[in-house]
Amino acid sequence: MRASTRIPAVAVAGVLALTSLTACGGGDPASGGKGDKVKIMVGGLDKVIYLPAMLTERLGYFEEEGVSVQLLTEPAGVQAETALVSGDVQGTVGFYDHTLDLQVKGKQVESVVQFSQAPGEVEIVSDKAAGEVRSAEDFKGKKLGVTGIGSSTDFLTKYLAVSNGVKTSEFTPVAVGAGQTFISALQQGSIEGGMTTDPTVATILDKKLGRILIDMRTPEGSKQALGGLYPSSSLYMQTEWVDSHKETVQKLANAFVRTLKWMSTHSADEIAAKMPADYAQGGGKALYAQAIKSTLPMFTEDGVMPPDGPATVERVLKAFNPNLKNAEVDLAKTYTTEFVEKAN
Repeated sequence: MRASTRIPAVAVAGVLALTSLTACGGGDPASGGKGDKVKIMVGGLDKVIYLPAMLTERLGYFEEEGVSVQLLTEPAGVQAETALVSGDVQGTVGFYDHTLDLQVKGKQVESVVQFSQAPGEVEIVSDKAAGEVRSAEDFKGKKLGVTGIGSSTDFLTKYLAVSNGVKTSEFTPVAVGAGQTFISALQQGSIEGGMTTDPTVATILDKKLGRILIDMRTPEGSKQALGGLYPSSSLYMQTEWVDSHKETVQKLANAFVRTLKWMSTHSADEIAAKMPADYAQGGGKALYAQAIKSTLPMFTEDGVMPPDGPATVERVLKAFNPNLKNAEVDLAKTYTTEFVEKAN
């Protein structure tokens, strides 16, 4: 068991990525950490749950720490995970639960900065289906939207179903992404409901297209739905790369922890003002700020993994995932607090 504790994946910037960064490598260990270049893939750069990725860029903390970060984006966490495993990027900002799923598949990945202690996800039901879907017990026979099959929204939807007496074979998960594609699927009736995050949630409520069925944007909501804190958004990386690039990883941890502390002392309006205007997804500044305010409780202030969080994630995944159900998971290898402890 490593002396450190492991932490989840961090979000990555797309259109606003630094165009000067072309190297796939993350800096030579022999260089003493000078001029480090890192590519980070985010599972949806404009999602509020992954806000620390772009915010760190906008605050200038990557540059101040001496690391050049190219932020990239994919619409779903499972696609961001694939980019990491294939070696296209050095880090992923995504859900911590992928580290457990990958371990049983023979891939050693660990969270190095834990952004959150709750999923930040919301199960939405369309207004048309609200009368027949009043709880997760009513998922049977329904088409439910997820960002992607094998994504964390897919994992959580299956857990909510199974824990409420509905088999995973009794409903249909539909990959609809997030943002406008999710909203369109809801409007067109392609799905009766689904799991998504802010600012999509705020837009749906504002347009009166649906209502909240299960809210997991706060620690309290996580405990109610999942039985405990559920560490989700994080910066996760391949363990081998972390071990061979510790100075670079420390710089990333320093930058992200500074951002989390900054977030804890600033209002949702102040945070929104720092973000790209198009992240509001057409809802306007006020609605975007409200989306951030609703999601802020999920974030940690120090990047440290909640003590009981990994065990909750393991219990949730084993409830429905046949690959994990009878597998031995070494939780100590799925995250580390080594770098965030130094950063703090």
